[in-house]
Amino acid sequence: MNSDVQKLVQEAADRLVETGAERGLQVAAYRHGEQVVDVVAGVADPATGRPVTPGTPFYSASTGKGVTATVVHVLVERGVLGYDTPIAELWPEFGAHGKERATVRHALTHSAGVPGVPVATTPDDLCDWEGMCASIAAAVPWWEPGTRTGYHAHSYGHILGEVVRRATGTPISHVLRQEVAGPLGVADELFFGVPASELGRLALLEDPPGGTHAEMPAEMLAVIPFFRVVDGYTAAPMAAMPDAAFGNRADVLTSDIPAGGTMSARAVARMYAALMTEVDGVRLVSAERLREITAVAVAGTDEIIGRPVRRGLGYALGATERLDAPTLFGMAGSGGSAAYADTATGTAVAVTKNLVRNGDFGTFDTLAGIVLEAARDR
Repeated sequence: MNSDVQKLVQEAADRLVETGAERGLQVAAYRHGEQVVDVVAGVADPATGRPVTPGTPFYSASTGKGVTATVVHVLVERGVLGYDTPIAELWPEFGAHGKERATVRHALTHSAGVPGVPVATTPDDLCDWEGMCASIAAAVPWWEPGTRTGYHAHSYGHILGEVVRRATGTPISHVLRQEVAGPLGVADELFFGVPASELGRLALLEDPPGGTHAEMPAEMLAVIPFFRVVDGYTAAPMAAMPDAAFGNRADVLTSDIPAGGTMSARAVARMYAALMTEVDGVRLVSAERLREITAVAVAGTDEIIGRPVRRGLGYALGATERLDAPTLFGMAGSGGSAAYADTATGTAVAVTKNLVRNGDFGTFDTLAGIVLEAARDR
């Protein structure tokens, strides 16, 4: 598989850059704990021509939610907390207005009932950890926790991040380094808050001609939750749009905002591989826990995006229309980066890119499809 698939993916990635469909990208894949694809193409910084390397971190938006979930699973594995631990047991303020029955499981499955953030929320607000947590804790739930599921675009990260902080006494970025990225040897490629000294290594995001949303119909924009905030049940335009400007802000990148994350493709693919098996002697969770976290935990119509979803504990189940096997688990980011693993074949694959086309996963579908379909054929 190694040489054939590496060549096919490299050729496809090069074509995407040559045609202008992408500016710079990475593709990485592991199978049974061994890296089998390591592809880069294009530039990380169009202004200087700095090339993408395998170690270049990309801001990858909600791909980071899968990393957040992984941190939680590692802590559960260690007995630090449990899936059915009430959030208010760790974070008493969160229990306001009937949220005292919300559990860690509810937060992982977007069922906690707090999917929105205040209408006036800005990137500056998202960087204010204490302020965001206070706002979320004081929120009135939209539904009784656990009775519905609805995508928690921003609040997901602060809820679980504060759970981690309260349970460990340490910010989630530190726990990520200590429990996941460090043991896997990717502490300099897998981040929530990026150290300021590392910012010069990152890929610069770029909006496509016509803007991030140029190719998306208005009706699609209206229902994608990351693009909206809500006051009660009334949607309003969001000040913190996930465009290139947002993902290039130094304050956003250096702050803990674990609804998103910054990573290389090989780092996040390595993380997913280590959920399934040992990677250089490191396995993040047991086989029994892997089965639990990748089983269907909630299914039905998402209250926010209005379409059917299947979710495990912190991961989407199935990726794109083409890559929709029930054994696939992972997360995609709004700009088109994504990382998934397939328990049927022991394959993990990630695509990171810097041309931000929100809601367009065609590049992931093409490049990850080569890897995942080849793995199923062997």
